[in-house]
Amino acid sequence: MRALFKTMSVIVAVLVVCSFAAVNAGAADKKIVVGFSQIGAESAWRVANTESIISEAKKYPNIELKFSDAQQKQENQIKAIRSFIAQGVDVIAFSPVVETGWTPVLKEAKRAGIPVILSDRAVDTDDDSLWVTFMGSDFVEEGRRAAKWLVENYERLKEPGKSMDVVNIVELQGTVGSAPAIDRKVGFEEVIEKYPNFKIIKSQSGDFTRSKGKEVMEAFLKAEGKKIDVLFGHNDDMAIGAIQAIEEFGLKPGTDIIIVSIDAVRGAFEAMLEGKLNCTVECSPLLGPQLFQAVNDLMAGKTLPRRIVTIEGVFPQEIAAETLPTRKY
Repeated sequence: MRALFKTMSVIVAVLVVCSFAAVNAGAADKKIVVGFSQIGAESAWRVANTESIISEAKKYPNIELKFSDAQQKQENQIKAIRSFIAQGVDVIAFSPVVETGWTPVLKEAKRAGIPVILSDRAVDTDDDSLWVTFMGSDFVEEGRRAAKWLVENYERLKEPGKSMDVVNIVELQGTVGSAPAIDRKVGFEEVIEKYPNFKIIKSQSGDFTRSKGKEVMEAFLKAEGKKIDVLFGHNDDMAIGAIQAIEEFGLKPGTDIIIVSIDAVRGAFEAMLEGKLNCTVECSPLLGPQLFQAVNDLMAGKTLPRRIVTIEGVFPQEIAAETLPTRKY
């Protein structure tokens, strides 16, 4: 009887140990579920941004990524965020298509206890506790850099004999209401205002797409023609579309019309090599590494900085040939 009791005790002890081991193994295997809502695929920049996020997530065995493409519609992003909340994800991250209109759904995420990370673009809300960190570029500074390059280099680049008394600029804005469109315009105008001879004579949204950039530039040329001295594009894709419109109008992009744009995608460097674009200001889409580092830090109980700024540069035409081979997007 005593032997039987001893045997039973050993069995119970083994079962308890196995049970604890199974629980611990389950805890170790539990993944951090991240729901990410992307704007869409409106540009080469956005495609590279998506690829950076998806490929980086695969490097973390403890991460499960739920990815949603909003096709440039805010209602689709709100629907995706509510779906993430219903699924009980650990972290929600998204790149908002516009700045406003997020408060209700972000309050739902907060009530559910799900932290929110803003990637690439910010939101306009009275309650900053609805998100934990915003990572990405300084769009105002990008606009400033584009304008500073222009005023410092225009006289050197303009055609000989062309007057400096008035420099007429047309502007291709990004998606109406989006953070980069708002901020890049603010930064550009902040610098241009100091130079009264530089004047923006036309400004319209090209929705960050190549096709719309071409369409709007065609309208600018029809209205202003050879009066246009400079094109400022809020992104490279719109500028590349505008280049086609300029050529079809019978002018030389990069010569008859000086062009500066933002993003620094490979297509912009190729256009610079062809002499059709004069400068691109960098806005890096490769946010995957810092996003998932932030997710892991957050889930480990660390406090994230409220603002994580991407380090970027300015690339004029002169260095395009040596820089292009190193571009990852």
